[in-house]
Amino acid sequence: MAPLNVNSAILGSLLRPDAWLLIGVLAVVGYVVYERFLSPCAGIPGPFFASLSRWWMIKHTLEGDMHRVMIQQHEKYGSLVRTGPNELSISDLSAIRKIYGPGSKFRKSDWYSVWQGHRKFDLFAERNESIHGAQRKLVARAYAMETLKDLEEYVNNATRVFIQRMDEMQDQVVDMGKWVQLYAFDVIGEITFSKRFGFMDVGEDDGTFGAIEGILGSASWIGQVPWLFWLHDYLQPVIGNHLKVNARHGGVRNFAAREVAARKDRGSDHNDILSKLFAVQKDKPEFEDTSVLSMATSNVAAGSDTTAISLRAMVWYLLKYPECKQKLVEEIDERRRQGKLSDPVQLEEADQMPYLQAVMWEALRLHPAVGMSLPRVVPVGGTEFDGHYLPAGTIVGVNPWVVQRNKEVYGEDVETFRPERWLNKEDKGDMQRYFFAFGAGARLCIGKNISWLEMSKLIPTLFMHFDITLEDSDAELKETCWWFVIQKGLNVKLNRRIRA
Repeated sequence: MAPLNVNSAILGSLLRPDAWLLIGVLAVVGYVVYERFLSPCAGIPGPFFASLSRWWMIKHTLEGDMHRVMIQQHEKYGSLVRTGPNELSISDLSAIRKIYGPGSKFRKSDWYSVWQGHRKFDLFAERNESIHGAQRKLVARAYAMETLKDLEEYVNNATRVFIQRMDEMQDQVVDMGKWVQLYAFDVIGEITFSKRFGFMDVGEDDGTFGAIEGILGSASWIGQVPWLFWLHDYLQPVIGNHLKVNARHGGVRNFAAREVAARKDRGSDHNDILSKLFAVQKDKPEFEDTSVLSMATSNVAAGSDTTAISLRAMVWYLLKYPECKQKLVEEIDERRRQGKLSDPVQLEEADQMPYLQAVMWEALRLHPAVGMSLPRVVPVGGTEFDGHYLPAGTIVGVNPWVVQRNKEVYGEDVETFRPERWLNKEDKGDMQRYFFAFGAGARLCIGKNISWLEMSKLIPTLFMHFDITLEDSDAELKETCWWFVIQKGLNVKLNRRIRA
C-alpha cells in the first residue's frame, strides 16, 4: 500500500492552490525566457512587451498612432524591429523588392483574413497568390489609366460641382477635409455607377463615412489576433455581431449591391467601370455577380478614403508651406496665360506641370494613406534580413511611413515638405523606386490610377480658382491610423481668384 500512499500524497500536493500557482509561474517564466533568449526572433531589438504578446500591436492600433510609433521605433532600434513574438517591421530598402517584388513567395499574413471574411473574390485580402493573380488579370484593364481617361469628363462634372460649392462658402470656415471626401465619394459614384451620390449637393454623407471608419478601426486591431475574429464569427449566430469590421461584408456591401442593381435597371451610355466589369463577365463566366459586387464594394469602401486622405495631405502641406503654394499658383497662372490649361484641368495638362507633380509626390511621401506595416509570411526555406536568419512562418512587413523617410534616399530633411527634391532628375529615379504609398509589385493598389486622376484634376483646378488659407495657421491635424491614416481639422478660408 506504500506506493498508493505516495501517489496519493503527490496528487494531494498537486491539488493544492500554491502548487498550481508555482506551475503557472514556471510556465510564464519559461515562456518569457524562450521569447527573450531562445526564439528565432530573440536577437532582434524592439519594445520589451512586443516580444511577449500581440497586445503591444493591439494597443497602438487602438490608439491610432502606429504610423508615428514605428518611425520612432526604427530610429531607436535600426532596420529591424521586433513588433510581436513572431513579427518584425523592416526598414531596409532592399526588403521592398524582396518581400513585395515580382515573383515574391511572401504571401499575405492572416491579418488579411479578417478583411476578407468569407468572400471568395477579394483583390485586397486574398492570400493565395495564384488566385489573386487570376482575379487581378480579370479586372486590371477596367482600372488601367488609358481606360479611365474615357471617364475624365465625368470626373469634370464632379469637379465643377465642387468648385461651385466652394464658391458658395467664400469667407466662411470650410472643413476642407470633409469636402474632399464628399468629392471623392461622388466621383466614385460617377465613374463606377454612372451616378453621383449627391453628397456634395447636400454637403453631407449618408452615414457611409462613419461606417467605413468603423470598419477600419475594427479590422485593424482584431487583425492582430485573427483567431478572435473567427471565434466571433463561429459564435455570431448565438451572441450576435459585436465587430464593426463585419460592415465590410454587410452594410457597405449592401450599399454597393443596391447601386449595382440600380445601375443594371437604368443602364447607362457611360462606359463606366461597371460596364467594363459586365463586359468581362460576358467573356469570363467564372467572373460571377458576387465578383462584380466585390469590386464595386472595394471602390466604395477604399476608393473614397484613400483619395480623400491624399487630397487632404496635398492641401495641408501647401497651406503650411505658403512658399510652395505660391510656386504652384505661379505655375498654374503661367500655363493658363499660355492657353495650356483647361477648366477643369485635364489629366494630360496636369502631367505636363512639373511643380504640381512634385507637390503630389512629396505630399504622398510624407503622408501615405497606409500607416501600418503590410504584413507578409516568410516562405518555406526561410530568409535573411540584415544578417538575421528568419524561419518560415515569421511575419515581416514594411511600413510606408518609415521607408519614405529614409534619409539616404530623400535627404536629411525628410520631415520637411520640399517638392523641389522631386525636380532633380538624378535623384528622382531612386525616390520613385522606393516610393511605397501604393504598395509594390503584383499587389500594387489597383485603384491607384483612379486616385491619381482625381488628384491631378482637383488640386490645380482648386488653386486656380481660389486663394486658400488655414483658419488657424498654428493648427495641427489630428491623425488617426486605423490602417489608413485619416486626418481631421483641415479648416480653411477661401477667396475667389478667377471666375469659372
